[in-house]
Amino acid sequence: MVERITATVETVRDLFETEWRSSAAVYLKDGIAPQPGTLFANPAMAETYARILSEAEAGGGSREAVIDRARAIWSKGWVAAAIDRYVHAEPMMDVSGRRHFGLLSAQDMAEWQPTYEDPTTYDYGRYRVCKAGPWSQGPALLQALAILDGIGVADMDPTGPDFVHAVTEAIKLAFADREAFYGDPEFVDVPMQALLSAGYNAERRRLIGDRASLDLRPGTVPGYERSLAAALGVDAGVDPRALERMGVGEPTVSKSGVVAGDTVHMDIIDRDGNMFSATPSGGWLQSSPIIPELGFCLGNRAQMFWLDESSPSALAPRKRPRTTLSPGFALRDGEPYMAFGTPGGDQQDQWALLLFLHHVDHGMNLQEAIDCPAFHSEHFPSSFWPRGRKPGRVVLESRFPAATIDALTARGHDLQLGDDWSEGRLTAAAKDGTMLKAAANPRGMQGYAVGR
Repeated sequence: MVERITATVETVRDLFETEWRSSAAVYLKDGIAPQPGTLFANPAMAETYARILSEAEAGGGSREAVIDRARAIWSKGWVAAAIDRYVHAEPMMDVSGRRHFGLLSAQDMAEWQPTYEDPTTYDYGRYRVCKAGPWSQGPALLQALAILDGIGVADMDPTGPDFVHAVTEAIKLAFADREAFYGDPEFVDVPMQALLSAGYNAERRRLIGDRASLDLRPGTVPGYERSLAAALGVDAGVDPRALERMGVGEPTVSKSGVVAGDTVHMDIIDRDGNMFSATPSGGWLQSSPIIPELGFCLGNRAQMFWLDESSPSALAPRKRPRTTLSPGFALRDGEPYMAFGTPGGDQQDQWALLLFLHHVDHGMNLQEAIDCPAFHSEHFPSSFWPRGRKPGRVVLESRFPAATIDALTARGHDLQLGDDWSEGRLTAAAKDGTMLKAAANPRGMQGYAVGR
């Protein structure tokens, strides 16, 4: 156990002890939270995975056949049945302050299966950057690259005001388009080709002036005029000072970047050069109660849906919520080169963008690129309730030079200074010829780079 896990359990102690008693049984044994430095065991979860593996392997056959059986046990067998029984057995307290039954059913699980998809990509110099499609926020990183392409990032001081200003303004434009256009492409026609085109991004690039922009400025794609009511009205009636107090954003990460527990990200390259990048999230221990039979709680990513029907991310049956989760890959000269990413809600594709630019344009190695002073924008609507935005807000680590901070303030940016090492949870792994390289974020003392 690390200290932050203990602290997270303590924040929900009262809820566990009075409402979510199945969670208390796992995380508050004898009324005591798991202590830092001790070993923690969750036998029910261990037994769940051991049983799945045992039953899947019992049928024999190829590796693929065993995996297919394991997936069927999960989505169509006793795991799905246990989830169905639990969420419909009794109402549970949720963030509304009232008790509700769960919505997920065994039938839901049985009727949905994951699929293979081609990535959305953008070519930046020698590199092809690959992200998930517009059912995620991933293409916003690609759009930011397209806006910055040719602007001279390589000649900018990575801790200077010109770099912070240009990247921040590009992020604002890219994420405004996220609000206007992104949604599950199985349900919404997203003009991704136009959004990544040279002509469109030349127009977007011209919007970057000497001063910080304060408006939300999505672009216009002919034939795709959509209402921005959901995006433009999110902070109406919400006092920005109240948003600060509420710590809105991903439930585990405050807007200043301080972590109370977090999403997970991992990047792996094996000896054969196979690359893996994943950002598992949503099943936080404080998100929903433990299912006793299984030892884990349910994810809560449905919170990402909008209830405004004009939004491309509006709630609909069988539709994927527009997720902030955003693993990434990069090819160099056509060859697989790097897997990279980070936890952090809306900050994920901002921090990952900085890593990429520092590595590619500023010549930093992976660890230097991660360690470089970082920042993020809160200008656009949050993906999380209550959807607030803070026009012009940029959160920077205090390690930035005073001259940079003064220059950005003079340009009209609303600066909030965080701790020296408060931005990002990045990891990266790269294959450089026969050499495998990896780096991880020292911030939060929870990241590791390991080679074997």
